Amino acid sequence: MNTFIFAIGFLLVGLGLPAEAKQFKTDCEVVRALRQNGFPENQLRDWVCLIRSESSLKTHATNRNKNGSTDYGLFQINSRYWCGQGRVGGDCKVKCESLIDDNIADDSRCAKLIFKRHGFNAWYGWQSKCRGKALPNISKC
Repeated sequence: MNTFIFAIGFLLVGLGLPAEAKQFKTDCEVVRALRQNGFPENQLRDWVCLIRSESSLKTHATNRNKNGSTDYGLFQINSRYWCGQGRVGGDCKVKCESLIDDNIADDSRCAKLIFKRHGFNAWYGWQSKCRGKALPNISKC
């Protein structure tokens, strides 16, 4: 049995899949995580909508783009500008692969930098599914 578990773990690492990823189950779980990472209260509804539309609440989400770059993690942070693939890099000075685990502290720092420079318009998911539309009701969170 232990050999089987080891083999599965080795396979996941070999495939480049994160061993510890998180699928948030509710908007309130996301809100709690965002609050823990210092996101402004008045922006939480937009961030939840963005995360829903970009990663479906999955910290391990990745998306390969036509230009050869890849989007990583909860906020779908792009490797072309913001993170380094296989190394610390990009404007966020972070390894892209570190954005697909269950620790969203580095993801949050990077997302805030992106927001500081470009606002929510930096994310196509927010533009198409959140801007000018009904945002999630997080009043019970």
